[in-house]
Amino acid sequence: MTRCIALILAGGVGNRMHLSVPKQFTEVDGLSVLQYTMSAFQRHKLIDAIYVVAAPKWHEVVREQALTAGIAKFCGVATAGATSMGSLMNGIGHISECEDKETVVLVHDAVRPLLPEETISSNIAVCLSRGNAITAIESQESFMVMDRQEKDRETDYLHTAHDYILRESVLKAQTPHTFRLKELQAMRQEAIEQGVDDAQSLFVLACRLGHTPLFAAQGSSLNFKLTHPTDIDLFRAVVHELRTEDCEGL
Repeated sequence: MTRCIALILAGGVGNRMHLSVPKQFTEVDGLSVLQYTMSAFQRHKLIDAIYVVAAPKWHEVVREQALTAGIAKFCGVATAGATSMGSLMNGIGHISECEDKETVVLVHDAVRPLLPEETISSNIAVCLSRGNAITAIESQESFMVMDRQEKDRETDYLHTAHDYILRESVLKAQTPHTFRLKELQAMRQEAIEQGVDDAQSLFVLACRLGHTPLFAAQGSSLNFKLTHPTDIDLFRAVVHELRTEDCEGL
């Protein structure tokens, strides 16, 4: 059976949150955001191993949190880079020393802690059948195409647009982004050779390097990214609601 692993990117500093610790280490009801994320992969029967990418000063914290949360599939922590892409490149390099090139790798943001089981299953199934998988959901809104961004005294920034993209034409990408390790290794090498170091995510990198077509896996509205302080409040509310439902079901 094909080996499937999770590579969790937890190297962010979370400046927009204005918190005392990076948002992936923020605690909600006694567990850190990272522990919730690791637990989602721990519970899934098809995931064989979990690796985390984090800044060096957080390595021991990651190991301790994996232990206390009962993450038996935890296999190690890699050193984060200066950017999200640098962290991705380091993570691919790290797992290349431990895993076979045919291994299916689910690359996931640590700050998407409400990852559903169905989304993990969909990523694995789509990757095995089509060669890759990018988690995505349909958009509920149309988009304005920004022409320029100007500094404005009253509104801080003033955006102008003269074009649009209909919601039927786009999907909203989430994570995981799932590839065989051999393709991740190829993209890593190509990015180094071509000097591509500013891609915002793995799926953007795949597009820029021509590793297409990309195939959509089943996303979820619960699989949202914790970016702003209000996202933490929403996450906390969802956790409380889910725990209430579990108690009522007993």
